[in-house]
Amino acid sequence: MEQTIAEKVNCLIIGSGPAGYTAAIYASRANLYPVLYQGIQPGGQLTITTEVENYPGYPEGIQGPEMMVNFEKQAARMGADIRYGLATSVDFSSHPLKVQIDEEKWIEANSVIISTGASAKWLGLPSEQRLNGYGVSACAVCDGFFFKGKEVAIVGAGDTAAEEALYLSKLCTTVHMIVRKEQMRASKVMQERVIQTSNIKVYWNSETDEILGENKVEAVRILNNKTKEKTDIPVSAFFVAIGHEPNSGIFKGWIDMDETGYITTIPGTSKTNIEGVYAAGDVQDKNYRQAVTAAGSGCMAALDAERFLGEKGFH
Repeated sequence: MEQTIAEKVNCLIIGSGPAGYTAAIYASRANLYPVLYQGIQPGGQLTITTEVENYPGYPEGIQGPEMMVNFEKQAARMGADIRYGLATSVDFSSHPLKVQIDEEKWIEANSVIISTGASAKWLGLPSEQRLNGYGVSACAVCDGFFFKGKEVAIVGAGDTAAEEALYLSKLCTTVHMIVRKEQMRASKVMQERVIQTSNIKVYWNSETDEILGENKVEAVRILNNKTKEKTDIPVSAFFVAIGHEPNSGIFKGWIDMDETGYITTIPGTSKTNIEGVYAAGDVQDKNYRQAVTAAGSGCMAALDAERFLGEKGFH
């Protein structure tokens, strides 16, 4: 491919959630002069979260978008060069590493930190998008607390859905679990736990037809695949747990990934299979997926990059 290099940078950070901004803070303080491209959703998944109550240091909680503005301001104050733009292609065949921005210009980088995150999979209902943040959520661990003592619904059939249903069952009076087929995909152990939990009610062969409510979730209408019968279940929240999609497409063929596209890092580090390329946050973490763990891994990536650049004598 024809590449005219428009710019050379020491440390290029791709993505702007807690992982990317934390990497930028640490990299700036280490005089790596990082350049960060914010990507398609500046601030990442937290910008579609309302209240964040589980991030340490905010005793009163904080709004997700406001928190990401704070992260960005702090990174900028430390000297990070933060830019709008989307990484659209990479060439990691040799050093320096090459990354294309907005299908236009190519940047050469001595090190690259991938913090492109993951996107929740949605059902695709208009009512789901309309009520997103008003009772519709893709993270029970983040938002379940707000529906303590209420009835909620969750859709999904994998381990994550089972785990989140169990988590919600400790907070909510009843958890209505909507499963499309007549069995779950979750591991046997998780399925048994769900079945044995008295306040989780499973609806087999069922799909979400509509989420009801004007300004907040008031009920969910489900459709039984077999009987074609529709039922309205009054609930205060609707949790979507049908999986996440790591935003790793442009790195396929260069960076090692698992079968679902999550980037594989060397355990205990942020290192990928390519020297000088690091991955942080949800693009490489399908287990925890929390702002605080993403931020922690962003710190690791910046420290790993700093050591690498120091050893190679790059400035």
